[in-house]
Amino acid sequence: MKAFNFFILYRLPIGILLLLGGIALGFTVGWWEATIPLLLAVICLVTHFMFGPMRLVQEAVEAGDVEKAMALMNKVQFPKLLYKPIRSVYYFMQSNLAMYDQDLDKAEATIRQSIKSGSPMKEYESMQYFQLGTIAYQKNDLKTADQNLKKAVRMGLPDKENTAAALLTLASIAMSRRDFRSAKDFFRRAKAQKPTTAQIVSQIKEMDRYISRMPG
Repeated sequence: MKAFNFFILYRLPIGILLLLGGIALGFTVGWWEATIPLLLAVICLVTHFMFGPMRLVQEAVEAGDVEKAMALMNKVQFPKLLYKPIRSVYYFMQSNLAMYDQDLDKAEATIRQSIKSGSPMKEYESMQYFQLGTIAYQKNDLKTADQNLKKAVRMGLPDKENTAAALLTLASIAMSRRDFRSAKDFFRRAKAQKPTTAQIVSQIKEMDRYISRMPG
């Protein structure tokens, strides 16, 4: 695994060295002998530009090392050359990191680029709209937040924690509109997910005090 990660991290300089070595071998010995290093160089260079370091970025994010994830993301100089599903993941991760820095405009712009690039799977697409809805909610654009969060829930979010978070936000939006019936319905559905994340559990307890007093 470490060897593969090393290859991902350094395949561009490895590819350049193989290319130069292959060309030198071709001129000095013969182009037939240069076939293998030239082929390996093409593989290194093509995979570098098509896939980037996204595997390493994902590992860094899962390990909670945001600074490392950002540094790896900055190594992608030509995101438009990334393979389309990988490009979608790249922009999604850019949006996540921008939200971590509270740069909501960048977070929105990059998640829209992620949506535009397509999605490798349906559950991932629902997370894109969940992200877009969450950003809109933080920017107090309740109409856009409501539309995108409902779309994410309809599509089916990948786990109960994200589903509960989306439904709680929809309940909050409905409360702000004094649509108490919808607020109660969204809240009931959120509780039914039985989330375990401390933040979401705390939100449910907090909202429960207001929901129980609502008419309708």
